[in-house]
Amino acid sequence: MTLPAELHAAQTARWPQTGRHILAQRGELKGQPTIVVYQAYRPAIADYAVQHGHFGGPYSFSRMSWVKPNFLWMMYRCGWATKSDQERVLALTVTCARFDGWLGDAVPSTVTASSLSKDAWHAAVAASDVRLQWDPDHAPDGRPLARRAVQLGLRGRALADFGRPPDEGGALLRVEDITGFVHQQRENLSQPELLLTPREEVYRPADEALVARLGLD
Repeated sequence: MTLPAELHAAQTARWPQTGRHILAQRGELKGQPTIVVYQAYRPAIADYAVQHGHFGGPYSFSRMSWVKPNFLWMMYRCGWATKSDQERVLALTVTCARFDGWLGDAVPSTVTASSLSKDAWHAAVAASDVRLQWDPDHAPDGRPLARRAVQLGLRGRALADFGRPPDEGGALLRVEDITGFVHQQRENLSQPELLLTPREEVYRPADEALVARLGLD
């Protein structure tokens, strides 16, 4: 795995314990600031993405696809790569500008999570191809935490832009299969002092108006 990793115990000691925060791995690729998001798929989809550097083949662009910048949220969702059709975990590198664009376009996934009226929320949902959802973050063993973690749902044009080849303007700068690392670290769940996770820090968009709209702490 090329992603920098660190002992989870060292990371959790410096992470905020409560509030809404985007925990993510930052980096730089091709001269651009980047962020890593995660998804889990069945082998046929993962194989195609790794081989071609973008999605296609058995991948469906007609549904909503959720990306998660937080590694342990992805582990909770896929059961550390043990759940059916989620046996392969991909680390997907995109530019921070692209990620911030998704955040800016996002509409909360439920009207109760929005400050909009019901009618205004329905109109916003119809006009946007990105959904935003805050969920409890999770400990390595799956326990929910007080801290909230974000996931973004992409559909329509946003999903097409995400999945198409980079030379056609697609979002993906790098596709890496990290399933082997996931399997190795699943063996360390019973020895937390040995558990490694990708290095993550609190990520805040540069646009303070966007920070306020997202309700980041």
